[in-house]
Amino acid sequence: MYKENKDITLQYYNQNAGSFVSGTVHADLTDTLNRFLSRLEPGAAILDFGCGSGRDTKYFLEHGYQVEAIDGSEELCKIASAYTGIPVRQMYFQDLDVREQYDGIWACSSILHLEKTELRSVLKKMADALRPDGWIYTSFKYGEYEGMRNGRYFTDFTWSSFQRFIRDTESLSIEESWVTGDVRPGREEEKWLNLLLQKR
Repeated sequence: MYKENKDITLQYYNQNAGSFVSGTVHADLTDTLNRFLSRLEPGAAILDFGCGSGRDTKYFLEHGYQVEAIDGSEELCKIASAYTGIPVRQMYFQDLDVREQYDGIWACSSILHLEKTELRSVLKKMADALRPDGWIYTSFKYGEYEGMRNGRYFTDFTWSSFQRFIRDTESLSIEESWVTGDVRPGREEEKWLNLLLQKR
């Protein structure tokens, strides 16, 4: 089932890349970006893990960080490469296979497309890819839903359900969490769970 859900989700992004980018590239995440960056040293190495339009990659580059960016959608990679001026690799989350390479991993509204079994293994891979005491930022739609929504697969979490979920991932601890409204115009009522995780 997982492969089918992944294929449908990627097909959505490849077919709707232009409209997705136009709806997200100007979203103002400055407060969240700075909350993440405050945990990192100047010039730290960041992986933008599911970069979408490249909006946040561009912000990190403009603030002097070393950035690598990946996305599963070939079309989004092309757009993000043009927008950021750096090569964006087409790669699936499950294919992350490096050790202690990054100080921070930014997974904004990206790994929420994984089913829970896949998500658990990807979080472990993310922890492996971090240097000691490294940081992950990630976000999920707030709730308990799992399944297809608007042409894509979603796994939603509340704070308590994510806390239970991550209990077995001993290499990561939740250091900060907060709930925000969607920053896109007209979608303020949609709630998001934001998380800062640290590698133990």
